[in-house]
Amino acid sequence: MTASATLILLMAVLYAVGITVMLERSLTRVLIGFMLVGNATNLLILLVSGPNGTAPIVTGTVSDEGMADPVPQVLMLTAIVINFGLTAFVLALIYRSWWLAQLGDQGDSVPDQHHGETEAATDATFDAVDLDDAALQKILADSDEHPDAHNRGMEGER
Repeated sequence: MTASATLILLMAVLYAVGITVMLERSLTRVLIGFMLVGNATNLLILLVSGPNGTAPIVTGTVSDEGMADPVPQVLMLTAIVINFGLTAFVLALIYRSWWLAQLGDQGDSVPDQHHGETEAATDATFDAVDLDDAALQKILADSDEHPDAHNRGMEGER
């Protein structure tokens, strides 16, 4: 397989646009840049992988000469997995920054269940799962919509 000038040009454009977009301040643009650079890397591996060949299954025969090299295929799969992992991580960062931006001055502060007060944003705490479950059970026990939750909440207090 000879490298097509179109694929080489497309790879160069993807790298250029991806790196340019990654330099922006917006996390969404950084994500798009990572994805473009990942796709350009896959094109680069495809272009340098060599000529087409038969499946590399048979060994020790005359047909060994025409076999394709499996290493570029493995590298492409690895690049796809790494790109997917980075995409998931940056998406989590984007969601977290959006969530914190929506909270505003409140930040990560959690209201105190006992006194009805709110902790300062600088003293943000994360309650343990069992404390959250206990608060949820208490709310369900106080409501009359879930009578069986009231019984479970009373058993937990004993």
